[in-house]
Amino acid sequence: MANAYDIFGGVCVFVVSVQLLRKVFPWLYENLLGPKLFGSSIRLKELGSWAVVTGATDGIGKAYAKALAKKGLNVVLISRTQSKLEEVAKEIEAESKVLTKIITADFTSGPEIYDNIRAQTAELEVGVLVNNVGMSYANPEFFLALPNQEKFINQVVTCNIFSVTRMCTLFLPGMVERRKGAIINISSLSAVIPAPMLTVYAASKAFVDKFSDDLATEYVRHGITVQSVLPGPVATNMSKIRRATWMSCAPKTFVSSALATLGVARHTTGYYPHSLLQLGIDMIGLFSPYVSQKITLNTMNNIRARAVKRAAKLAAETK
Repeated sequence: MANAYDIFGGVCVFVVSVQLLRKVFPWLYENLLGPKLFGSSIRLKELGSWAVVTGATDGIGKAYAKALAKKGLNVVLISRTQSKLEEVAKEIEAESKVLTKIITADFTSGPEIYDNIRAQTAELEVGVLVNNVGMSYANPEFFLALPNQEKFINQVVTCNIFSVTRMCTLFLPGMVERRKGAIINISSLSAVIPAPMLTVYAASKAFVDKFSDDLATEYVRHGITVQSVLPGPVATNMSKIRRATWMSCAPKTFVSSALATLGVARHTTGYYPHSLLQLGIDMIGLFSPYVSQKITLNTMNNIRARAVKRAAKLAAETK
């Protein structure tokens, strides 16, 4: 007959096993089985004839714009540089034979830009909104050593937080009225893992993730899909990663993978190697949060040191 210790041990094993299964099965479905076997169940073209993409002239934003155009959606491209917008619009129209519309907007500026966006898109049936525009650090830096600290912090918060909420206020009402639509908010893996020396950026992206999750709960009954995408390293100008690798993939690769998770996962890294990276960091943190934080801090410090060294060398060469 089993004694009390055997029973207690069995209960502990059962509880731990259930908790592991609750984590493992959703992870496998959202990162591998769902996207790979089934793909997104959402027919994007049926949501509306137009998609709106912010930060659309480079990196992930440009890749989303091109991917949506290939699915037959006309695309509104919004960014701050007219010449780059015109170039991307020509590429999309040539490749996908869809309509494009360009709107110049500096998302670090005031609320007046949203009046302009509203006016220029008032007659469009927007079914998909991709809030991609974002501002990060030039290099990892300690909070008190941020250059032009007050101005920089205001710009990061305005670009990364205010833009997402205001763009949703512009286009969510039409989606609710038609009872269909999709909003894709680009957060960052730094929002959910230790991110010292990216403090303000990571915190702003944590807002995007939380905002997206709760907005999804509020409007799912209206037929609206809201997804938070938390990319890890992607080879873009903002990340300063020049060569694409398996882990630091090209924007096109990332977006192709991320779109397959739309309707499968409300909250996703979008690319399963990034999910593996997050899992690894989370496992280290599970055993020792201090070790996880220390590893990240040392990594960021090394990147900062190399950046300072490059800047000093460039300054010496200029002189």
